[in-house]
Amino acid sequence: MKIVILAGGAGTRLWPMSTESKPKQFQKLVSDRTMIQETFDRVNFVDPKDIYVSTNLRYVDLVKEQLPEIPEENILGEPSRQDSGPCMGLAAALIAKKDPNAVIAMVSSDHLVKDVDEFQHKLKVTAAIADRERSLNILEVKAKYPNVNLGYVRIGQQIGTEDGVEVYEFKEFKEKPDLETAKQFVASYSYLWNTGYYVWRADVILEAFKKHLPNTYEQLMAIQAGGDIHDLYPKCDKISVDYGIMEKVDPSQVRIIPADLGWSDIGTWSSLHEELTNDPNENLIKGSVKAIECEGCVLYNETNSTLSVFGLKDMIVVKTEEDSFSCPREKSNELKTFLNA
Repeated sequence: MKIVILAGGAGTRLWPMSTESKPKQFQKLVSDRTMIQETFDRVNFVDPKDIYVSTNLRYVDLVKEQLPEIPEENILGEPSRQDSGPCMGLAAALIAKKDPNAVIAMVSSDHLVKDVDEFQHKLKVTAAIADRERSLNILEVKAKYPNVNLGYVRIGQQIGTEDGVEVYEFKEFKEKPDLETAKQFVASYSYLWNTGYYVWRADVILEAFKKHLPNTYEQLMAIQAGGDIHDLYPKCDKISVDYGIMEKVDPSQVRIIPADLGWSDIGTWSSLHEELTNDPNENLIKGSVKAIECEGCVLYNETNSTLSVFGLKDMIVVKTEEDSFSCPREKSNELKTFLNA
């Protein structure tokens, strides 16, 4: 199995720690390891020579610095942001040049996964299905509450089992819903959170690109043949893999494998608090912080000086060498509004 770690995003909802020059996947948000290092650790059952990183050209040096174990030729630097479709297609094309039948698992670099054993087991099972059935597979997680910040997948009937793992039909994707719709999704038990963990054979996904995104496929094949990526890659369709491929293929070609990973897409300061504390009133503290009579706060300090706070409740306070920021925890979802003001 080949692993492709997707690390090209420039998330801003965790500003000021996550910035355009050093986004969240390269930050130490959940432990003393950066998010991309945590991801690398989760796939340590694969030889480093079979691990690739798909990222933006501007982050290649960060990848080299944080993941020195990965061969330099396995770091795929994209000259432009063309969304997840071309990004995943490029990785498949370059891997297929060496091994057209390789099974590839696409995993994000900025997710929290608490149950690593479950993650590895389900990934291996999903890879076996992809290799045998030439199917396009998605490892998804059970929707535990009505989250409006995530996409969902509707599943159909159970197809069967693989090594004790349930396998389901794929019905459709649903983009980020409003709260009432999300409540209906969770109550129905027919919807899973969409993790974006795709597993497929290189030749199979490239066939799908050829059929459904022919222009992108043409550019990818030219790059595979040695063409200039700086000239060719920006000509690819700017589209997500869900819209460009997965919603167009025959649903019978797709398999859904549910998993209970202790998973979270760490997208906001509020979600970070929710996942890393045991109680809503517990403080989440990182760095040199003096907190008196505070509860339910996220207090992150990246500097060598002390962050001192008193009498705060349900607040976000973040201090870096470049910036500082504070807001009510319930407002952290609206950080983009603040940054665009």
